[in-house]
Amino acid sequence: MPYSEPTNLGIIACPGGESFAEAVIAHLRNMYKHRFTLKNDVISKRYEIEKNSLIKNMNLYNDLFMSDVCMRGDIDAFRPPVFKVNARFTYFMNGEFKTELQDTVRGKDIYIFQDVENHEPLTLNDGKNTLSLSVNDHVMSLLVTIDAVQQAGAKRITIVVPAYPYSRQHKKKGREGLTARMLGHIYENLGVNRIITLDLHSREIENAFSLTHLENLHGSYQIIRELGKIVDLKNGTEDLVVVSPDTGAIDRNKFYAAGLKLPLAMIYKERDYSIVTQDAHSTNIKSIKLLGDVHGKVAFLADDMLGTGGTLLKAMGFLKEQGATKVIAAISLPFFTGNAVEQFDEAYKQGLFYRIIGTNAVYHSDLLKREWYISTDVSGLFANVIMRIHHDQSVGGLLENRDLIEKLLK
Repeated sequence: MPYSEPTNLGIIACPGGESFAEAVIAHLRNMYKHRFTLKNDVISKRYEIEKNSLIKNMNLYNDLFMSDVCMRGDIDAFRPPVFKVNARFTYFMNGEFKTELQDTVRGKDIYIFQDVENHEPLTLNDGKNTLSLSVNDHVMSLLVTIDAVQQAGAKRITIVVPAYPYSRQHKKKGREGLTARMLGHIYENLGVNRIITLDLHSREIENAFSLTHLENLHGSYQIIRELGKIVDLKNGTEDLVVVSPDTGAIDRNKFYAAGLKLPLAMIYKERDYSIVTQDAHSTNIKSIKLLGDVHGKVAFLADDMLGTGGTLLKAMGFLKEQGATKVIAAISLPFFTGNAVEQFDEAYKQGLFYRIIGTNAVYHSDLLKREWYISTDVSGLFANVIMRIHHDQSVGGLLENRDLIEKLLK
């Protein structure tokens, strides 16, 4: 189980996934250095070996069991692993993608990162072109990269997609496809061994896989950590109530209410599904009712994703009408599509909400400039999970956040 160079762990960042991949790599570097130092301290004390001599022996052990004749780096110092696998991504003018790996991946455990909701201008074709890619572009780029890694002889392939594409198309109501399942079959047929995602829209998607494993991470600990900076969670000086924005989010908000030991309310919405929303104003909600009490209290809402934002804006306005002093929302995947950012700017000026907490799993540069937006970092969570999976260790403690939240509140 080496924690220094050489390592069989490799990370490939597709166009769009580079920002999040770099953040995860930074955590991995620190974690591997810490684990190497800790192992050196424990073994040197246990076997009464001088630390510098032990480091040299550990590097010797790594070199002996690698196929290369001579490894780079000093022999008597920690050799930080190089996780990133360099690749060239080509975008052709007819819309096709090509991925060329510039480093060997044969026999390695490869993690491919892609942020399918990154609509920022991206540099492609060795810096010659700058393009904003759609979800479909990102998905195709991911598929091409998976195939390139498979063809290059990788031992194991894991895709890291914090926003699972097409996750809202997970159940049939008529003559329509199950696109979330279809993509799952494509990943599986390409030889993907594992998928790591964040707050999957529906657990039903997990049933689409026969052999591929799916790790569904949760950003609740990181969100509560940020919530505790703007609301007093320990002493109870502020009257706080958790509000589920709809019936679909009831389990998520029940988790927050139970973890924070707070009352739970729910907003019930009557919808007209003949209307397809195009922006934050054209919502299909016909009427809203509140089950619970928010008068004179701080209302906290949590949801998995935010698209145009019309549903959340209407819920926030409704809670203010019901007498909530502050409205705070937490969004695991802050897409903010269309003109959603401008719509929330206007709502903030009107006092409809106080803050929105979102994760950095989706890259959106405009959000980071807003006073009302708080970004919480989940890259450390992904780095921990990747390291444990790579070394065949349990990830159960990272998937269940109740113990971490309890310690945080104490």
